[in-house]
Amino acid sequence: MRLISKFTMTALPLILSACATAVPEKYTSKTATFQSVSSETSKAIGKQTVWIQSQAEAEATAKRVHALVHRKTISADTAVQVALLNNKGLQAAYSEVGLSAAEVWQESLPENPVVGIDVLGIGAPALGLLRSIEAVFATNLLDAKTRKARVSLADKEYKKAQLEAVNETLSLAAKTREAWIEAVAAFEEVDNLKQASATSDASSELANSLGLAGSLDKGSQAREHSFNAEMAAKTAKARLKAAGAKEELTRLMGLWGTEVDYFVPDALPRIPNALPKRRSIEADALKNRFDLKVAKLGLAASAQAFGMTDATRYVTDLELITGVELEREAEDGRINETTTPQIEVEFSLPIYDTGKARLRKAELAYLRDANVVAEKAVNIRSQARSAEAAYHGTHQIAKHYRDTVLPLRAVVDEAALLSNNGMITSTFELLEDTRETLEAHLEADEAKRDFWLAKANLQAAIYGGISTEANDDDDE
Repeated sequence: MRLISKFTMTALPLILSACATAVPEKYTSKTATFQSVSSETSKAIGKQTVWIQSQAEAEATAKRVHALVHRKTISADTAVQVALLNNKGLQAAYSEVGLSAAEVWQESLPENPVVGIDVLGIGAPALGLLRSIEAVFATNLLDAKTRKARVSLADKEYKKAQLEAVNETLSLAAKTREAWIEAVAAFEEVDNLKQASATSDASSELANSLGLAGSLDKGSQAREHSFNAEMAAKTAKARLKAAGAKEELTRLMGLWGTEVDYFVPDALPRIPNALPKRRSIEADALKNRFDLKVAKLGLAASAQAFGMTDATRYVTDLELITGVELEREAEDGRINETTTPQIEVEFSLPIYDTGKARLRKAELAYLRDANVVAEKAVNIRSQARSAEAAYHGTHQIAKHYRDTVLPLRAVVDEAALLSNNGMITSTFELLEDTRETLEAHLEADEAKRDFWLAKANLQAAIYGGISTEANDDDDE
């Protein structure tokens, strides 16, 4: 009992200091760690996202997804919302935020003390079965000194993980919107080719009839039959492309089973007559791009790590060991007890490793991250300019097809039909004009698709998630 009393008195200050640590709720709460990600995502694209952490949450989300897609024709906004709710890869990214919060939580706690007890002389009857007990309590002094800096560094990594999760969310949203556009455009192409196939079927049948009557030579018949066969192949290829495009959209939305029973519209929306003017596309991108914010936090973390490495360059491990020793001795039939307090300090001597290598590594890491931030800023400016140029350029092209090319083709078709009715031109010339009109419609639809893709890419260039080759190279 005497041993316990003195040991407690010696270790009490250290124990109390360990118990005095309070960890903020934002690191320990299951929901608080995700609030920033959800808020930033909502501000950027106006969509809700969830972090599923229980069976009840999973079931509620599944019901919501079912209500949004099952046997329904979905819009681009619906597709994006479903992906943000249901994509499992995104859920894995959100778990990284939780792991980073747990890391700050762990760094906020003092290092666990080490308690050692030595018992000597067990089995000595004259000494009451033992001769001496030695108890020590060891704690790392540098842990308390560097804890604040380590917590601050871990907090930067936590904030970085939050921003990375937001960027992952925006990237998924951009990919899903682009996949929806590709899928709808593919089905629109199928519809146009089906109409063209009907025309080619008529042309082939007419050629066959004229051949039987002796009014058309075999070469001309073969030309019409060949065109009909090519249209059938193109239509089959377009159907396969449309099925693949829809499957890509399904994968990004994380759907399977009966949930894949959904539809997309048959055609993309009409392009707007005019576009809003944006004066500072580069400034907006530099202000809002989350991948740039991630890079800046990485630079700040490197700077802080460099400073902490410099502060602990020479002494990397300093331990304080306190305790007591209770010793028993038998003399003249009596047992004498002696209690001796103990205190030791242990540290490593920087004889071989003076910390220069660690300091150099930290310095180079900071220089590396500084250049990464600078390069990313240059690339973001370029991506923003390119995205804006593509947005306005594709709009002009699509508008030209809609307002000029297609109306002219309509005039040509009308004139050809009148000429055919007046026996001025042949039916085959009329069919040839119809084919050219079909090509114009396919090109117009492609131009319309390019515009909507450019619009989606413009938003990604401002907030994050851009899917250009330049951005892919930068990520590598």
